[in-house]
Amino acid sequence: MQIVDKLAEMGLGDMGSGTRSKPYWPALSLRAIPEIVARFFASVVALASIAAVALVGVFSFGAYLLTELLAKLRPLRDAYEFLSRAYDRFIERLGQIVLRDPRDTPALRLMVAITLTALPIFVTQLVLGKPRLWLAVAFYLSLYGVKFQRFVRMFSAKHLEAHRPQGYFSDKYDKLFGRYVEFFLGYLYGNVPELDRTVHVRLHHRENGGPDDTVTSTGYDRTRPLDFLWYLSDNIWTALGFAPYAYFNSKGDDKNRRRMLWGMVRYYIFFAAVFIYDWRIGIAFALVPFLVMDFIMAMTAWVQHAFCDAERPEDYFANTVTVYDEVNFMNEGYHLCHHHRSGLHWTEMPAHLERISDKMRESGSLVFRDLDFMELFIELTLLRRMDVLAEKLVTWEPMDHEQKVALLEHRTKPARSVAA
Repeated sequence: MQIVDKLAEMGLGDMGSGTRSKPYWPALSLRAIPEIVARFFASVVALASIAAVALVGVFSFGAYLLTELLAKLRPLRDAYEFLSRAYDRFIERLGQIVLRDPRDTPALRLMVAITLTALPIFVTQLVLGKPRLWLAVAFYLSLYGVKFQRFVRMFSAKHLEAHRPQGYFSDKYDKLFGRYVEFFLGYLYGNVPELDRTVHVRLHHRENGGPDDTVTSTGYDRTRPLDFLWYLSDNIWTALGFAPYAYFNSKGDDKNRRRMLWGMVRYYIFFAAVFIYDWRIGIAFALVPFLVMDFIMAMTAWVQHAFCDAERPEDYFANTVTVYDEVNFMNEGYHLCHHHRSGLHWTEMPAHLERISDKMRESGSLVFRDLDFMELFIELTLLRRMDVLAEKLVTWEPMDHEQKVALLEHRTKPARSVAA
């Protein structure tokens, strides 16, 4: 989304009109910010987000290599498996007590793990005062895990939590732990409150990745890294909450507008407080997680609706990707099924996908096997290897390799032009 151009339509300086006119942008009037400042800020944040992901990635993938080496030592591997099984049994019993639906035990396992690692590390750093590099590294590993797998699981857990009217916890524990992932752990991850419960549910699922979605990628060439960089620079306005706030304001949706504003205020207070306490701790423990969240939120939105039909950019059956991968935590890869029945429990998604398969065939929905969303982003946008994606594409009718490549290339062309 050309967010700066949309801000121009709201009166932010003497900027020209954007390529896509959206009715909700005039709802926000901030005339003090000239175009060059807004564009410069967004571009700097985009580059900083890439740097933050690269930094965290060094530790995350480094830890993965280390764990692979340690796993070759049988005593360590056996000890880990023993402790993991014991932990799983404890979580299963705990889930029966505290969860509204015991099927959500995988999310509880994640919540407990982060609470017992990232939170104590963060508190320890605040108590010690002087920044410690080893604490920052431990903090990143506790948040993101090896190969970013813990972050992937957290992303899925907060996503599905947003669709629970009462959250994960039963009535007895809801007042204390209600929406624990988004409204508590989310601060550690740099996730502004209400981006999930309000923005994802009340905005994204209303627009379904179409032209009026604040995170739509249909106007970009999803095979071009520079287009993604432009998209990433625009995404900061969604990550900060400004774009969703403008959307709800224009719709006259006062309830969700107020929710979004209150979520922004709470996060900004937290962010500022950490920086006031110590700016170095603020950079390591607040800014870096926010930038990583900005990047991964943009990357995920970029690929989850990457293969749109240019003639029907608003058709979510056509523009929503389904992937089958090894992790697929809480069936996150069944993304089209989720858009079709967002309130459906994640354990029921595979069966529901079978029920809508005829509609998927009719709409030309794309399904990939042995692929996750991060791998899809790398192959599609960074490496532009359509041949690899073609091998992983599950087609509804017989197609040779060249036909698959041609289909993918056609479905990733911009539905509407993006300003240079």
